[in-house]
Amino acid sequence: MQLAQICDLIKSNAISDPIDLSSLPGMWVNSNPDTKGIARLVVSESGGKLSLQTFAIGPEDLIDWGVTYAAIFTATPSSRLAAGFSAQYDFGFAEVRLLGMIMKGLIVLAQFHNFKDGSKRADYFAREYYALAHGRY
Repeated sequence: MQLAQICDLIKSNAISDPIDLSSLPGMWVNSNPDTKGIARLVVSESGGKLSLQTFAIGPEDLIDWGVTYAAIFTATPSSRLAAGFSAQYDFGFAEVRLLGMIMKGLIVLAQFHNFKDGSKRADYFAREYYALAHGRY
């Protein structure tokens, strides 16, 4: 077994169970009510796969980015509990990569925006925090 760091080394019998995705599904709402970026995420699980539907702030209403599949990550190579995800959207004029992780009950979402349209807009990074909506309001 090859490794890049010592925590990559695990016992081979530690990887038999599927990854538990129960910490991620739900509607996650941006904790910043004044955001000009992503307002909410809808994370769904089906058949052991994770999908993500993203809604961003638009000029008049939310912009639905659609659904994309997300790669699932755990906190360590031997863990069987999902701790984060990565997903990508390609709009033609721009690509957005999303990297999310669960921390203290929130999703910390790192966003990498790359413009491909020659508009000379700078590529940028953003980080925001999302709380699970419990349907109380």
